[in-house]
Amino acid sequence: YTDHDVFIGHNELTDEGFLALNGFEIGGTENGNREPGEEWDFMPLRCYHICYIAKEPDNLLHPCWHRTKYVSYGTAPWRDQVQYLESTVDYERDYTPKAFNDLVRMGKENGFYVTYNHPAWSLESYPEYSTYEGMDAVEIYNGGCYVAGHAEYNPRVYDDLLRQGKRVFVSGGDDNHATNPDAGLCGDCGIAWTVIRADKLEYRSVTRALEKGHFYASMGPSIHDLYVEDGKVHVTTSEAAQITMNTATRWAFRAAKPDGSPITEATFRYDPKFGYLRLTVTDARGMTAVTNAYFCDTIPVQGEA
Repeated sequence: YTDHDVFIGHNELTDEGFLALNGFEIGGTENGNREPGEEWDFMPLRCYHICYIAKEPDNLLHPCWHRTKYVSYGTAPWRDQVQYLESTVDYERDYTPKAFNDLVRMGKENGFYVTYNHPAWSLESYPEYSTYEGMDAVEIYNGGCYVAGHAEYNPRVYDDLLRQGKRVFVSGGDDNHATNPDAGLCGDCGIAWTVIRADKLEYRSVTRALEKGHFYASMGPSIHDLYVEDGKVHVTTSEAAQITMNTATRWAFRAAKPDGSPITEATFRYDPKFGYLRLTVTDARGMTAVTNAYFCDTIPVQGEA
């Protein structure tokens, strides 16, 4: 649960069959930052949004709180519930690479898993996001933005970051807003998600899996197995129209049947000179699932992908 600007835990929602992770979203807007009720005035301007997910369930302190500014998007009534160190100075935001990188650093120093969210909706392009450092993951899907009409499937953004040598993961999420007037007819729930391989449904087990990259992002297809063996990359999936593998180089590979019938597995050439590899599974509807990038100097072996 990652409301805008206010950090409030929801551990009371966790039970044997459901785990609530605690977090919040924070950002900066070009030429200033919005105040409550003024967000639409800033919509033509570039911004960045960062998501913090607490790695520990008892980490409930907001690390960059401001006592009077920034809270909006319907979360202002909960301002008084936010916990923070009284000794901290109010954190002033800015729309600069330094401000973005400072927020990422502060989040990680204070025990949060940090993602860079919806670059398309934010109107950001390579000159902006190429200067961003240190985030754990980038949203390759943002369901709420996608159904609102934005090109919020971001494989090019991901490859741009990877080819800079940034070892970041991918995530998918709905970014659901219960009061979003633009999503009424098509809905912004169940559009994109992150599939996590964790030992058990416990808070720290899941956040450790996030830290290690034991997950993939999807808007439909499933990835069942992925490993490298005997100089080949092997993957098994749900029914797919095609499976592709991209690398840091111009080498790319595609598996599909000429008659368009579904496939559920593929084998690709592997070469350490590829730099990294990542796979995309596309189903008959055009929906995809995307793996994290695996850098060839840390490539997983059979049973560890």
